[in-house]
Amino acid sequence: MSKIKIGIITASDRASAGVYEDISGRAIIDTMNDYLLSPWEEAYRCIPDEQAEIEKAMIELCDKEGCCLVVTTGGTGPAPRDVTPEATENVCEKMMPGFGELMRQESLKFVPTAILSRQTAGIRGKSLIINLPGKPKSIRECLDAVFPAVPYCIDLIEGPYLECNEEVIKAFRPKAK
Repeated sequence: MSKIKIGIITASDRASAGVYEDISGRAIIDTMNDYLLSPWEEAYRCIPDEQAEIEKAMIELCDKEGCCLVVTTGGTGPAPRDVTPEATENVCEKMMPGFGELMRQESLKFVPTAILSRQTAGIRGKSLIINLPGKPKSIRECLDAVFPAVPYCIDLIEGPYLECNEEVIKAFRPKAK
C-alpha cells in the first residue's frame, strides 16, 4: 500500500531564514502522527510570507506531489505580511469557510484575539488545504476541532481513505443507508 502524502507549509519570514526553529511545522507533523493510523509521509516546505511563494508551494504540493491534504501554519493574522488566506483563495476552486469559522470559535475559548485570525480552507482538485494559526498550542486546538470532518471531506473529493486512531480523534463519516 502506498503512503498517503500530506503537505505541510510554514509561512514565516524568520523561520525560513533560520532565525528560529520551525516548531509550528513540527507541531503539525506530531499531530498527524497522533491522529493517523494510515501510513503517511510529509511533503514539507518552510517559506517566507510571500504570497507568490505560498501559492507556488500549494500548487506544487497539490498538483505535482499529490498531497490529499495540505496544512499551512502562519500568515493568517491582520499584519501586512499575513497573506496565507489570500494565497489559499487564489489557488482553490472551492472555499470551505466552515473550517475557519469552527477554528475561530474553538480558539475564542482560550483567547479573545482569536477574532483577529483569518484562517480558512479550500479545495484544489483532489486536495484539501487548511490554514492554521502559527502557535503550536493553537495548531493542536484547531486541528482537534476540525479534523473529525477532514477524512470524509477527502473521501468526497475522491482522495485516499484516511484511517484515524479512534483513541485520539474520531473521524465522522455518515453511515451508509
